[in-house]
Amino acid sequence: MGNRFLILYSTVDGHTRRICERLKEVLEQSGHAASLMSLEANLTVDVRNFDKVVIGASIRYGKHRPQVVEFINRHVAELQSRPGALFSVNVVARKPGKNTPDTNPYMRKLLRQIAWRPQQLAVFAGKIDYPRYSFWDRAVIRFIMLLTHGPSDPSAVVDFTDWRAVESFGQALAAS
Repeated sequence: MGNRFLILYSTVDGHTRRICERLKEVLEQSGHAASLMSLEANLTVDVRNFDKVVIGASIRYGKHRPQVVEFINRHVAELQSRPGALFSVNVVARKPGKNTPDTNPYMRKLLRQIAWRPQQLAVFAGKIDYPRYSFWDRAVIRFIMLLTHGPSDPSAVVDFTDWRAVESFGQALAAS
């Protein structure tokens, strides 16, 4: 039997959860057990019940959700005591030079806010799904995309995620 992984995710529109579901599949195919949980719905989960912890967090309007930072800093001792991984999902990562933990501004900012230093880090490009957004979100995200030369058609659905990179990250987690 392999390791017991806890995969926690924080998502606004569900895309980070989809990435975590794929990671869970890769880990289970490699002989590990994996529990997938919403971070916000499981703020009191005991990470000591797991061998390894993976946290995935999405960006909205330039910020990770505050519960991500609060959870990590509240559980830093437990997280530091076992192998762990952290990844960020954001549309900025669609651009070369902004798609690694060292070059992505949101991952760099998150790492400055937390005391945990996981062994593995990743950044994945997210998804734009204008039809699902509220009027306000659609307007703001379209404006941001216009400024950053991204898709701004209000009917566009664009998945920028490199799913091979997600699977490679899952395989690296499984092998660690």
